[in-house]
Amino acid sequence: MSRFLIEQYHKEVENIIAYGGSKKETSIRIAFSKLLQEYCRKKDFILIPELDYKTPYGKIVFPDGTVKDELRLTWGYWESKDEKDNLDDEIIRKFDKGYPDDNILFEDSKTAVLFQAGREALRVQMDDDTALDRILSAFIGYERAEVNNFREAIIHFKEDVPKLAEYLRELIDEQSKNKNYIVSRNQFFELCKETINPDIVLEDIREMLIQHILTEDIFNSIFDETQFHKENNIACELEKVLITFYKGDTKRKFHERVKHYYAVIKAAASGIANHSEKQKFLKIIYENFYKSYNPKKADRLVYELYGLTDEEIKVVEGEGK
Repeated sequence: MSRFLIEQYHKEVENIIAYGGSKKETSIRIAFSKLLQEYCRKKDFILIPELDYKTPYGKIVFPDGTVKDELRLTWGYWESKDEKDNLDDEIIRKFDKGYPDDNILFEDSKTAVLFQAGREALRVQMDDDTALDRILSAFIGYERAEVNNFREAIIHFKEDVPKLAEYLRELIDEQSKNKNYIVSRNQFFELCKETINPDIVLEDIREMLIQHILTEDIFNSIFDETQFHKENNIACELEKVLITFYKGDTKRKFHERVKHYYAVIKAAASGIANHSEKQKFLKIIYENFYKSYNPKKADRLVYELYGLTDEEIKVVEGEGK
């Protein structure tokens, strides 16, 4: 199967050159893209062309291809160069710009170079079918640390979220004698009825508080909206409710229980620059973590709290594109 795909790739490159008379990257990379897509298909991955990537320097770059799985996790990157370019010089330039080096495949239709874990792992001549299959298989089969950590986090966090939610429910219920909490909660309750949904009940407010505690860092890290809660009136009022009981040792102790999960999620989201990809990644978080306990009605209240549009809510809930 692999040999047939590689032979087909070589034939397509020959035809492109023969018919088009050009060896430019833009002319022949489509052939390699098709080949790489077929290797991705074997593992139910997809190769997405020209997807935004946010470098550690905060700049946006566009690798020729990004390999994604069904969880929207990135497995690797592909970058194509012209044969006339010096491939090693081009690799250095890309890394200087902040391109990822944990699993990226460079090729110029003659030579393919694979970098993994920050160093060169393999270099082959692309006219050697066996060697080309070896480097493509190594590229697709490599599991980045972020991918492994995220998958493990899904398993454990999914088990812990209902327990964490129940702990927070008990914590909130204990505030029935906290006068500051009662006053602030009732003010927030009236505000929500006026501005979000006139049919909400106090139980919804409790669920909003729980989800806000669990998701605030996630929303902010994915959508880079660290200033949002200083500017959104509903969010500011919710924070006033929280500060009546969720502070000091109570907040620190709870954060200790979830900080590992948040760190893993933030790491997985750190390179996402495309807004649509952020929405889809948030959908994965929702489906795999929070949907295991959240009442849907309260979910939508929290989405509105975070300023998501109806279309964005549909994406998170799996109804949109």
